[in-house]
Amino acid sequence: MSKVKITQTKSVSGQTLRQRRTIQALGLKRMHHTIEKELTPQVKGMIEAVHHLIKVENI
Repeated sequence: MSKVKITQTKSVSGQTLRQRRTIQALGLKRMHHTIEKELTPQVKGMIEAVHHLIKVENI
């Protein structure tokens, strides 16, 4: 599996509760916070659900 770097670029303020919880489940805590995750099918699905709030880079 490859690794990806995920950065939150937009605020969750004004988003649905489901999108807020998805961002929280990814491990993002605030804007411009960056994490590294293995690209599993579950993580890929979460990325697609909130793609408008985050930036994803392959490592």
